[in-house]
Amino acid sequence: MDIKEASEILISQLQSWYTNIVAGIPNLILAVIVVILFGVLSKKIKALTNRLVFRFSNNDSLASLSAVVAAYIIILVGMFIGLDILNLDKAVTSLLAGAGIIGLALGFAFQDLTSNFISGVFIAVQRPIRIGDVIETNGFFGQVRAINIRSTIIYNFAGQEIEIPSKDIFQQPILNYSKTGERRMQLNCGVSYGDDLQKAQDIAIAAINTLPFLQEGKPVELHYDGFGDSSINFKIWYWLDQEKAGPPHAGSEAIKAVKKAFDENNITIPFPIRTLELMDRKEILAPFMKNGN
Repeated sequence: MDIKEASEILISQLQSWYTNIVAGIPNLILAVIVVILFGVLSKKIKALTNRLVFRFSNNDSLASLSAVVAAYIIILVGMFIGLDILNLDKAVTSLLAGAGIIGLALGFAFQDLTSNFISGVFIAVQRPIRIGDVIETNGFFGQVRAINIRSTIIYNFAGQEIEIPSKDIFQQPILNYSKTGERRMQLNCGVSYGDDLQKAQDIAIAAINTLPFLQEGKPVELHYDGFGDSSINFKIWYWLDQEKAGPPHAGSEAIKAVKKAFDENNITIPFPIRTLELMDRKEILAPFMKNGN
């Protein structure tokens, strides 16, 4: 093949490509327009889905998740329609097959990420916790600040935020102090064996009842629960109105109230007694002196 024949073949091929490109420009423009329209439509669908979910549920996480999933579905549909307009049916099939293979590979490679995502979906649907709840889980205590698909963020009341993976939230027990809106406090104390137990009980209950943050309709209870080394022990139960005070403040005020009431009524809160035996110097040295030391 000489140079002339080669150049003719090359020119013919370039002309064929040019013809195909020119002929495909309308389809390309149409495909781009379709993708753009579906992109705009996805934003409308996202907002609409968010509103629709809120009509049936006030679950922020569920509404957000549903809106994002709906938007992605619309975008994918637009992309596939655009590829079909460009007569890239084989490319669409390859993309679907490739997406399946890639998804399987990513599932094995990122098992924790997948587990966190699925757990986040269940948390969003079942709602074991809500934003603002005070919870204790996985060894952490704090207030829920955000519930994301991958993790939950809580504030630990010490100035730090803690991010806990959704998998750990979903699989581990959760102690929710805000679910019922009620909180019972317990104060442990004791009185001496020489005090009148009924008198001490009445005085302690009256002292707790003076606190301004008790929940209405919930009585204060005192129960003796054992004989200690130097005291008869008891525990006081009282219910806290969490809108008026937090547990640390409520516990501190209860201790001060009981201590003050007992002091004013000569009720003794005993402390452990330790006995020290002092030996004479001769008694200490006697064993050594017998051995000739």
